[in-house]
Order: sequence, then C-alpha cells, then structure tokens
Amino acid sequence: MDSQGIPRPPGTAHSPLWFQNYYRIRKKVLAIANQYRIEDAKGSMLGYSRQKIIRIKENIKIFADDSMTNELFRIQQEQIMDMWGTFAVVDSATDTVVLKLRRQAISSGFYVDEYLLLDANGQTVGRVAERGGRGLARKYLPGGSLVPEQLVVEFYGQPVAEIKQQFKIVGDIWEVDCSRVPAFFDRRTLLSCMLLMGMIERDRK
Repeated sequence: MDSQGIPRPPGTAHSPLWFQNYYRIRKKVLAIANQYRIEDAKGSMLGYSRQKIIRIKENIKIFADDSMTNELFRIQQEQIMDMWGTFAVVDSATDTVVLKLRRQAISSGFYVDEYLLLDANGQTVGRVAERGGRGLARKYLPGGSLVPEQLVVEFYGQPVAEIKQQFKIVGDIWEVDCSRVPAFFDRRTLLSCMLLMGMIERDRK
C-alpha cells in the first residue's frame, strides 16, 4: 500500500517508462492491420503494437519497437465468449497482472464508451468513461465518427486524468496527461485502454 493506504498494483518490473506524466499513441496510416506506436512527450518511441488480423480473442502485445523482438507487456482477453470484454494487462517479464479492464458492453454499445478498472483480484478500483454528450453525438449524429473522444479517468472515485483523441480525418492519435495520477499507478493500464479504444471500439463503429 502507499502512504495513504491505497493498495498498489502487484509487483511488476517498475520501469520508469510506465510512470511518466504524458503519453501519446499514434496509429500508422495506410497499414492493413491496426498498428500503434507509444510515444513520450518528446515523440520518442516507448512501445509498438500490431493487432493480429485473424484472432479468436484479443491478445495485443506491446513491444519496445517495430522489430517486435522485445515484448514489454500485453493486453489479454480473458474469455472467448465474454460480451463484457475483460482484459488483463500483463507485465511480460514477470507474467504478472498489473490491472484489468472490463468493457461495459451496454453503455459502450449504445451510449458512451466505458471501461471499469479492476485490480488483479477483479475488484473495481476506478473507471474510464466517455463524456456523455460527445458519446451520443459520435454514435448517432451524421458524421459523428469525426467527433474526437474525451474520456475521464477515475481512481477510487476521484477524477485523475483525461484521455483525449485528436481530431484527424486520416490516422488516429490519443494522448493522456498523467500529472494528477497517483505516482504508484502503472500507466500501462491507461495505455492499454487507449489501445483498446483505437483497435476495438473504433472498429465496432
């Protein structure tokens, strides 16, 4: 636990890469498969991911670069027949679950995109939810798919960050300011949420 009594995620490889205050993910354009690079505030590559085209369930691997030789972490769907979509964020070096994300199927399908943040034991510790007005506009207005997403990150009931999608006709860029996120909170959970938004939520629409 931290000094305030809030439980920390299970022991993982605590690389400083996953405790920074700003991240951006950028989609590669003109590519058959979904491909994203994770960048820091200066645009340096921190990670790279390419989604498989044919898959029974999601197993999204994030590598150090596009050579895909050094796996850093992965986003692993727990069940094939899981309409709620529970995804474990797993540290590849230790095979330890950092946190989990559970897609709220009903709200994400009809109203706003929403994911619960769960600890390794499946207990809710927070959520990531789209702002209501934007979500309805994106889903139901003509040309709504061009409206950028904005999602509020809550941790133990307190808003701590926003995930923002940039307006782009071609391509896909997401960014998150983590300056108010607790220092011990492993940012790979938020990066995983951003990748799921790009690779899965956008493909559903």
